[in-house]
Amino acid sequence: MITKALLEDIPALTTLINSAYRGETSKKGWTTEAHLLEGKRTNEQEITEIFLDPKNTILKFTENDKIIGSVLLVEKGPQLYLGMLTVSPELQNSGIGKKLLAEAENHAKTLGLSSIIMTVISVREELIAWYKRHGYADTGGREAFPESEIHVTVSDEPLEFRYMEKLL
Repeated sequence: MITKALLEDIPALTTLINSAYRGETSKKGWTTEAHLLEGKRTNEQEITEIFLDPKNTILKFTENDKIIGSVLLVEKGPQLYLGMLTVSPELQNSGIGKKLLAEAENHAKTLGLSSIIMTVISVREELIAWYKRHGYADTGGREAFPESEIHVTVSDEPLEFRYMEKLL
């Protein structure tokens, strides 16, 4: 079931997002960034700040009262920004990500927005191909990947964000 996440979900969301993107647990799924980045993907403070901005919505996918998927949606003018699409590593390739994408599109349409945009790390070819299969196109836009205490690069390749968009 997909519903809007609540403040009380912050600990579970933080754990889920970190488990899917970084560290050993993430290597069970195909969307890991552990070979590119180390450290945590997010923390409870960042998720709390996301919740405090009324332009942000986090959707959660729950099964048996456990959050097994989530996605961040941000209203940015006429577009909806989609970020941190997450599915528990053990459950990837089961259609949960596709369902979260569809619900993100419904959310955008409800808000009267014209498209969904996102950034994907440039070297994540398999992930970029997955988004393309779901109607997203590379806009040609690029942005330097941010270095911070959270985002510590371990890749030899230079990283940048590629902008992708789906018109609704």
